Order: sequence, then C-alpha cells, then structure tokens
Amino acid sequence: MSELLNSTEIDLIDTNGFVGVLAADYKQKASKVLDTIQFPTTRTEAWKYTRLGKISNKKFTIQKGTISDISNYKISKEAYTIVLVNGMMDTSLSSKILPDGVICTSIKEAISNDKFNSLLGKNLNLENEIFHSINTQNATDGSFIVIKEKTTLEKSIQLIHILTGERTISNVRNIIISEKSSQAHIVQSFFSENANESFTNGVTEIFVEENAHLSFDKIQFEEDTCFHISTEQVEQAKNSTFTINTITLNGGLVRNNLNIEVKGQNCCTNLNGAYLLKGNQHVDNHTMVDHLAPKCESHELYKGVVNDKSTAVFNGKVFVRKDSQKINAFQSNANVLLSDEATINSKPELEIYADDVKCSHGSTTGQLNEEAVFYLRARGLSEKSARKLIISAFIDEVIKKIDNDEVKVFVFGLLHKRFDWEI
Repeated sequence: MSELLNSTEIDLIDTNGFVGVLAADYKQKASKVLDTIQFPTTRTEAWKYTRLGKISNKKFTIQKGTISDISNYKISKEAYTIVLVNGMMDTSLSSKILPDGVICTSIKEAISNDKFNSLLGKNLNLENEIFHSINTQNATDGSFIVIKEKTTLEKSIQLIHILTGERTISNVRNIIISEKSSQAHIVQSFFSENANESFTNGVTEIFVEENAHLSFDKIQFEEDTCFHISTEQVEQAKNSTFTINTITLNGGLVRNNLNIEVKGQNCCTNLNGAYLLKGNQHVDNHTMVDHLAPKCESHELYKGVVNDKSTAVFNGKVFVRKDSQKINAFQSNANVLLSDEATINSKPELEIYADDVKCSHGSTTGQLNEEAVFYLRARGLSEKSARKLIISAFIDEVIKKIDNDEVKVFVFGLLHKRFDWEI
C-alpha cells in the first residue's frame, strides 16, 4: 500500500473499535490490491474525464463527528430514520422503533450475521478498484438493512449521512436486502455540516430477491469543498423491480458508480438521474446495467444542467449477454450548457451479444432555446424567470420519476436553496 500512501494518506484513529470492522480475510484482499495498484489518472480509461488530484494530494483522517440537530436533513418526519455521521451510526439520532419485518443494525453489530457475511462483497469488484479497496480495508461502520420476505412497508426508510470536520474521510458501507415478495422505499441522502475538504467514500450493496420491489432515491447535497465517490452495487433476482433516482445538487467533486447485475428473468430496472452544477463543480455518473438473463427490460434517463466553469461526465453501459434474448433496454442522456465555459463529456454505450432484442441509446447536448426564452419574455416574464422556467421544465422529467411526494418536495426545497428556484 506504500504507493497509495505516497499520494493519499489516511490516519486510522481507533474510534472505540469502529475502524476496520469488516472481516480480516476480506480486508486482506483489499490490502493486496492497494499494495500494487496505481492511483487513477486521466490515462485510466474509467477516469479519463475526472481528475483526482484534489483527492490524491491530501491527507484524510477517520474521526468521529457530533451533530446536535438533524431536522434540516430529515426528508420525511414519518420515515424510519437511520443517521450516520462521518460513516458511523448515531443511535441517539436514529429511530428507536422499527416495524415488524425489518432488521436494521450497524455493520459493527452485523458482522456475526451469517447472511451478512455470505453477501458482503459478493458482487463488488476489488481488482483495479482503488476506492472499493480503500472502503473495504478502512470501513468504519454503516447499516445492514433487511426487508423480510412478504413484508410491505407503508413508510419509507431514510438513511441520512452527514459529513463534518476538516479533511475527514467517511468509508461508509451499507448492505440492503429486499427479500422475496417484499416491497419498500429507501432514500439515502448525503449532507455536510461544517466540513472542509472532507471525503465520502461509500459503498452500498443491494440485493433485490425474487418478486421483490425496491425503490431507492439518492440525494447528494454536500458542500462544494467536499469530495464524494460512491458505488451502488445491485443484484436483481427473477421477477424483481428495482428503481433508483440519483439527484446531485451540490458537492465539489462527485463520482457515482451504479452497477446493476440483472440475474433473473422478467426483471424491470429503472435508472434516473439529474445533476445541476454551477461554479467549479465536477460530477461524473458512471452506470452499468448487465442483462444476464432473458425477458427483462431496463430504462435509463439522465439529465444535466451545467453552468459557469463546472464539468459533467456521463458514461452509461448496457450489456446484453449471449443468451439474454427478448431484452428491451433504453438509455438517454440529455444536457443543457448555460455558459461557454461549461463542459459535458457524454458516452452512452451498448454491447449486445443477442439477436432478439430492442435496444437504443442517445445523447444530446445544447444550449437554451433562445426562441423559447423570447416567447416567454414576450408574455411578461423577465429573462431570468424565463430561463428558470425552461430549465425546470427540462429537469422536471427526471424529478417526476420520483414516486415519493415527500422526496419531491425536499428536492424542490434544495433547488430553491441552491439555485433560487420557485417552489
């Protein structure tokens, strides 16, 4: 790991036994990777458009944080709430009572659970993955959530992550299991409070079992001095439905890795994303849907609005394997540039090895339609209001994909706070 530590250093402070809570043999695999791997550069294909110098040249510390009030971060007052501060579960701020049919513990408590250990890292690739390996070796804590078989949750589960402190690193690890014939909605949100140049390096492993329906919303609103790299690694069994909406509204450097392995027939997979950037923000969305079984469908829609000197990256891959016939897979990325200095790099990809499929992908990038702006101004709107209205109509196609009304209201509140949108 010496080469890694020459670029990015992590102080491992023992916070009451939290550091390195994962199994020793699993951590050893990560350690072997870190001993040999080079830190990614723009010559690394997967990181071609994302410069990591702001992370690689800093020294980060694992440290506890204290938050006194989470009222501004709660998306739903009625939801079952789990709070993690700097990657460590805070039981004093979390819900004390959970409904029947739900298991929720910290990772520290889950390491003796057989199901947890059988699924930990099952689909997560460590080879050539430096951030997965850093997380695995240094994971402090996280949540282990199981929605038991045939359980239907009427209320949502909200995972609230709060980053605080100077150059803190949060190596949070979550495992979420939606067992057979269960149905649930989970919202995972990321915020920062009095954080400066701090780094969230998170991994969430999700298992959607046979005939289960899981809806997952991800909201990112960390400060623009913070860094965020996270992975959702998803496995779907037959007859399951998985929907994820990723809304990125703040953060200095953000990278979202979303990898979905569709391993059973008759699955439905929905990926939606919206990113609104200003200043010098950089947001990179890398998605992968791997159709490993026939008779499935996937729908992917990502939209971005990029202003000032900010930059965005979208790289979406859809694989259709040889025996995965009768697949319907659709992928779209659309972007609006609001300044001459804003940049988007978009690369949708299809790899199809079957012949009985319906697949399409597309990417568009442009500026606001000035004729539409003129039309609205002619009807009494100011130029600023006209442009906001067009942008909101453009991005609203993604926001409408969020089924939970409370999440929608919260997202519009963040848009008002950061971009002065009307609610």
